Amino acid sequence: MKELKIIHIDPVFIVVNKPGGLLAVPGRGADKQDCVVTRIKAMFPGCIEQPAVHRLDMYTSGIMLLARTKEAHRQLSIQFEQRAVEKEYAAVLDGAISGIEGRIELAFRLDPDNRPHQVYDPVRGKTGISNWRKTGEEKGKTHVLFSPLTGRTHQLRLHSAHPLGLGVPIVGDALYGNGTEGEKMLLHACRLSFFHPVNGERLEFFCEPDF
Repeated sequence: MKELKIIHIDPVFIVVNKPGGLLAVPGRGADKQDCVVTRIKAMFPGCIEQPAVHRLDMYTSGIMLLARTKEAHRQLSIQFEQRAVEKEYAAVLDGAISGIEGRIELAFRLDPDNRPHQVYDPVRGKTGISNWRKTGEEKGKTHVLFSPLTGRTHQLRLHSAHPLGLGVPIVGDALYGNGTEGEKMLLHACRLSFFHPVNGERLEFFCEPDF
């Protein structure tokens, strides 16, 4: 069983470090019930039925925020919608990229014939925006820090791999890159900053990747 580590416990919210390979929320079927939400509800009796304020892809690791009360969930959800939440993700790309930093804006949508794959569609897609900065290179790989301004499905994975983005997939990405199913994907939510849903204090949490 993949270990779920608790980073911070507050009376109205919880911050965890989700391991790669663990679902954020329950899926369809008995085999997809083990997830962050199910485990948190078991660990914290009295937690609301739907505590997840946002989600991470199954194979993405790192910081995830969950609410313990309905009011906290409402307040935190508003912050995500209004882009008041600051997020950073560390990633290792499977090749070299040009440039040091920049912004990617691509519109994409679900491909209904190839779920859950997302495809570039400037007409019907929803725009995803990510800032990025190269932080290092080694052995033909590139270390990048992403700061997504929107939260589209597979946003950073697609922004990395698509020719109109960085043109190089994330290491271990089986959907958009050269990874194999079950391989560790090197994408990690390493920083999350938001306002406390009760007292309004600006909070910041860090969680270093293990790669």
